[in-house]
Amino acid sequence: MFGFNEFFSSISPVTEKPEARDTVTAMPLEGLDPCRGLAPSFPQCDLLCYIKSLPSASVSLLFSDSNCSQLCVDDGLCACLGGYQLQNDGVTCEDVNECLNGGHNCVLGQVCINTEGSFRCQRETSCGTGYELKDDNNCQDINECTLGTHNCGAEFVCTNTEGSFRCHPKERCSSGFIQDAVGSCIDVNECVAHTSPCLPGQTCINTVGSYTCRRNIVTCGRGYHLTEDGTRCEDVDECRTGNVCVNHGCINLIGFYRCECRTGFIFNSITKLCDDINECRHYPGRLCTHKCENTEGSYKCSCTLGFKLSQDNRNCEDVNECEANPCSQECANVYGSYQCYCRRGYQLSDIDGITCDDIDECALPTGGNVCSYRCSNTPGSFYCTCPPTGYTLAHNGRTCLDIDECAAGRHTCSVSESCFNVQGGFRCLSFSCPQNFRVAAQGKACQAYDINCNRDTSHLITYTSISLPTFRDFSKPEGKTRSWYMCSLDVLVYLVKPITGPRDFELKVAMNYVKSGVISHSNAVIIHVFISEFWF
Repeated sequence: MFGFNEFFSSISPVTEKPEARDTVTAMPLEGLDPCRGLAPSFPQCDLLCYIKSLPSASVSLLFSDSNCSQLCVDDGLCACLGGYQLQNDGVTCEDVNECLNGGHNCVLGQVCINTEGSFRCQRETSCGTGYELKDDNNCQDINECTLGTHNCGAEFVCTNTEGSFRCHPKERCSSGFIQDAVGSCIDVNECVAHTSPCLPGQTCINTVGSYTCRRNIVTCGRGYHLTEDGTRCEDVDECRTGNVCVNHGCINLIGFYRCECRTGFIFNSITKLCDDINECRHYPGRLCTHKCENTEGSYKCSCTLGFKLSQDNRNCEDVNECEANPCSQECANVYGSYQCYCRRGYQLSDIDGITCDDIDECALPTGGNVCSYRCSNTPGSFYCTCPPTGYTLAHNGRTCLDIDECAAGRHTCSVSESCFNVQGGFRCLSFSCPQNFRVAAQGKACQAYDINCNRDTSHLITYTSISLPTFRDFSKPEGKTRSWYMCSLDVLVYLVKPITGPRDFELKVAMNYVKSGVISHSNAVIIHVFISEFWF
């Protein structure tokens, strides 16, 4: 058997007052209970079994003289049953909400519902109409017929079904009716349900709950219908039965009708309708000058590209496309179209035929002949330039002319030097005669002088200068110099192969006169050759 202290520990933990001990020990059953009022004896069951068998509201009756709301333990301390907790006053027991403090064991899909001294788990989804949720979380059908929650009338019998109920009439259907699946009485079509219910020559006509037989009558042809008494056929006025001519005029005839078609339509005797007339096909080339398009009951004219319809809506007149400025520069209207043109220095694009692209005159195959030195392209034109020094652009704007610094006095030669113009510049030349020679011919020659005889000899040195351009081929002598001494002497100078400038060098040509095996006299020509950097 349980001891008194063991009983309370199994019922509920004891909530102690601030000064209470950590462990509450109860008096034995046979001892004196300080709480008094304890049941005297339990021969077949111990106190725990007895307490558990009582309702929670009746437990406190075991201790009728105690102040505790539920249980009283040894030393007069109060305790609570399972699912309750002792309040701060040490006497009152209050229900524990396991759903709030997490003391429940409900799983996913269930919701916790607190109860007095305990809790229960209920599933979240409802069972649906016609079902109720049981304490074991299972859905059970509601028997509306037993509970009396159905809406069957007094003349109907309620039959329960799974999740719902059915109402069946108490009485059976009368003759000529049949009961359907929901218990309703519906009419029986005897003309269909039975084979030949009427005599030959009669027609079966179904009625509600029965049928009748009618004598066969004459069948009327197309365009006629029976009179009300069913004895004869009379003409049908189709013009009044509906819009048979579809917005056209209608004329009723005996047994048929005829449509009066509007302009642009023709009556079709087979379909009895008005068909549209395709004027473009019936009168080709006579209605429109360009294109004809058929419309409902009429037609309309249109023009090809580059033309517009005239005021008579038949003829076409040319459109001046140039008024819309389709070209990037110049536009010329032509019949039915237009043509774009470009100003000088531009060419029409091969891609769209509208845009004018700049012509790079410097890149043309003949671009090398446009300028004598350097060509620079500009939008719609070009311009020529010359080397930065020694040249000037001619009046034609293309040719580079050499500047004669010697003639213009723009050289830097001293008084003792001779200025010699070359292509793109100048040279300052100074001539000095060798020993036993003296200057002659205005400083351009040296004459040999015999000191002993105090006279000039026949030996002569002549100086001349030639300016040659780079990469030029000469078919004629470029330079020639002549000196005279008793006979004339012509010196011809030819350029055998091109020479790249700038380059300066000196060329000496000598000729000895031999008489009787002895040199009688000699002539020498010293040529200063200047090769310029540019050639035009």
